Amino acid sequence: MSDTAASGLKQSFQLKSASVSLTALELYYFDNDDFEANLRDKISQAPGFFKDIPLVISLEKYEGLDSELDFFKMIGTCRRHNIHVIGVRAGNDDQRRLARGASLALFPGSSPRDQAPARTKPDEASSPEAETSSPADVPTSEPAAAKIVSQTVRSGQQVYAPEGDLIILAPVQAGAEVLAAGNIHVYGPLRGRALAGIHGAETARVFCQSLEAELVSIAGHYKISEDLQDNGWKSAVQIQLRDDLLVVTPLDKA
Repeated sequence: MSDTAASGLKQSFQLKSASVSLTALELYYFDNDDFEANLRDKISQAPGFFKDIPLVISLEKYEGLDSELDFFKMIGTCRRHNIHVIGVRAGNDDQRRLARGASLALFPGSSPRDQAPARTKPDEASSPEAETSSPADVPTSEPAAAKIVSQTVRSGQQVYAPEGDLIILAPVQAGAEVLAAGNIHVYGPLRGRALAGIHGAETARVFCQSLEAELVSIAGHYKISEDLQDNGWKSAVQIQLRDDLLVVTPLDKA
């Protein structure tokens, strides 16, 4: 009998793992007036996309590494625009201390210095075998299987492939959202939002039979409907990332 059952305490919750798509704001410098002006400009481009989204402040490209950041001002500005800052990625020890003081979660950066070091046994670190092993000796994992959806993805629905490609054999309606760690293939009209490479895979692509999307994003770089209508609108295209810009190419010319 568990301690909970023995004490007669009713279980009020259960903890489960969850995969959540987050948007990162890469901060270059912080001036509160500039920050709010830039934020308003971004929101005006896609109001529906930014409403009530969770946001992570990324300090990997922040220029003032020795300056103190006022996270409370940043949080307040975002809240006025219905954006919720939940954490900070990367940053030095002082910046992470300030973030912790503002009740923000701390996320590791993508650079090697921000990653947790791999743990090795003392005898393995100095063994000749460890130093001379060939790449062929390293076990490799099978690529993640694609997630296949055969039904229409309707408004308000979200379909998520956390480890591989997402293949949809039907339309994606306006107001729907499809996300994948890898590529997204839509064998029908893409009218909702498509976010590929959500874990940072810049080689991910979006393919669709008719581009009518509200928003397309690859590795955090996005274009909204107004921008997408300039090229390939309502035709079969692929979308990929080149030099930090989304490029739309007709499938018959890919």
